Amino acid sequence: MNLNQVTLPVSNMNKAVSFYQILGFTLIVDTPHYARFECPMGESSFSLSLEPDSTANGAVIYFEHAELDSWVSELQAKGIEFVQLPTDEAYLWREAVLFDPSGNKLKLYWAGDNRLNPPWRVKS
Repeated sequence: MNLNQVTLPVSNMNKAVSFYQILGFTLIVDTPHYARFECPMGESSFSLSLEPDSTANGAVIYFEHAELDSWVSELQAKGIEFVQLPTDEAYLWREAVLFDPSGNKLKLYWAGDNRLNPPWRVKS
């Protein structure tokens, strides 16, 4: 099994598409109510669905990048605002936190080997 994609609800498609393009994602489907992006590395994708009503959710979307600090600096120079700059977390990930224009919480991070093999991984 492989995860195909995650779809985020957005209240303004144009603002959301522009935001994710600034982050570096490649737009592959563009309609007034739905957009889909390829991630710059790997084969993952994610999409946006226009939901004009409030769509508050507790989901957090994570995007990993080996050069996290440089990426965050580049995004700040393009006007992207962060609520947390890259920080080393107790669970061995380095994370920055931001919100998209619709309020979806995103974490840009680098975990390296700790992403799938933390010291506390369950032994099979």
